[in-house]
Amino acid sequence: MARLALYPGTFDPVTHGHLDVLRRALRLFDRVEVTVAVNPDKRTLFSGEERVALIHESVAGWTDDERERLDVVVFEGLIAERARQLGAVGLVRGIRQVTDFDYELRMAIANQRLNEEAVTVFLTPSEDHAFTSSSLVREIHRFGGDVSSFVPEPVLARLRERGE
Repeated sequence: MARLALYPGTFDPVTHGHLDVLRRALRLFDRVEVTVAVNPDKRTLFSGEERVALIHESVAGWTDDERERLDVVVFEGLIAERARQLGAVGLVRGIRQVTDFDYELRMAIANQRLNEEAVTVFLTPSEDHAFTSSSLVREIHRFGGDVSSFVPEPVLARLRERGE
């Protein structure tokens, strides 16, 4: 039986750090679903469908094996419930620095109460991406800064197209 993990997040936009954590998760689990969170109350730069497409485009150069073991879906709701529905054994969360840990630990405990079958696994990105976040990328981009070292080429191209 394949061991499935969910990697939930907004991924708005997907960064090199996200992709680094995703690759690490694929080393640990047979299958990984990137679960792109949609919150109608939250204003995002890209729609859920655009974020899914950008993730697919960003992993296009990965091995066939990596891409075949990866799913990317839009989801609105409780991640613990999605994990239960799919029989996922893991929830992958990226931890960049100690300040992330407080929030992520609270979420892990809540998810464990809601679904004790899915174990939260904290993964760190490489040091090159340890301080990269989607919110940082959005802010730099908003003020006309160069985000090329933070995001994969498909995201950079889409940001340039939008010109926001």
